[in-house]
Amino acid sequence: MLRIAIQKSGRLSEDSLKLIKECGISFINSSLKLKTESTNFPLEILYLRDDDIPGYVADGVADIGIVGENVLVEEGMQHLAVEQLGFSKCRLSLAVPKGDNYQDISDLNGKNIATSYPKLLQAYLSEKGVEAHIHTISGSVEIAPSIGLADAICDIVSSGSTLISNGLKEVERVFKSQAVLIANKELSEEKRQILEKLLFRIHAVQRAQRAKYILLNAPNEKIEEISALLPGAKSPSILPLAEEGWSSLHSVVNEDDFWEIIEKLKDAGAQGILVVPIEKMII
Repeated sequence: MLRIAIQKSGRLSEDSLKLIKECGISFINSSLKLKTESTNFPLEILYLRDDDIPGYVADGVADIGIVGENVLVEEGMQHLAVEQLGFSKCRLSLAVPKGDNYQDISDLNGKNIATSYPKLLQAYLSEKGVEAHIHTISGSVEIAPSIGLADAICDIVSSGSTLISNGLKEVERVFKSQAVLIANKELSEEKRQILEKLLFRIHAVQRAQRAKYILLNAPNEKIEEISALLPGAKSPSILPLAEEGWSSLHSVVNEDDFWEIIEKLKDAGAQGILVVPIEKMII
């Protein structure tokens, strides 16, 4: 049995549970339970505070975990990282009252800055040659300027709506973050094998999220030209249609290239283009 620690609430928790479900792993989820066990995979889920997850994984209480990269770096436990997961993306940013005439980072020299991430903030300020007074607080960092506790804040930003609602404006991006899978370095061979099986499923889900499955009809004399536009996993599948002189081509396209390729396919004579999302992609 492999124990995975995830954040007990919030967007990172929701995204982590979604990934686990997309990996075909079933479990009963309840906000009243601090742990649950999968019914079809050797996995036990622990619901913990995000700040506690790196420590629990390092100590072997949990075998693996999903945590924000910002938390991992702040705790100085980057060595636990297995790989970035590509979701729950956010940024650690500096913000000041929207009425301030902020010009550049030097404006923060000698100022008071409130944050829950003092190490990341100090590293950034030192890099920029700025000396400021850092006040470490937990929770409700955005209120600090309005109550006179600080001149600026450094906090996690996703959409920026929380800053706006508290009369703040984002002025500097300190650190880019996303969800990271971490693991204890002393896993038993049995648990390593389970982790490999889990990673296999995660990679299949990730590849599918970045790809589109394309089906199209094309005149046979255009197959070579159109095939060159459809790299796919290896090469497009080609099936003859009932109408003589025409074939159906099936392939996979990276989402980043999707619209550019679609336009080129149309120009090359492709018709009846059908684009389908992929649930899993195993290569």
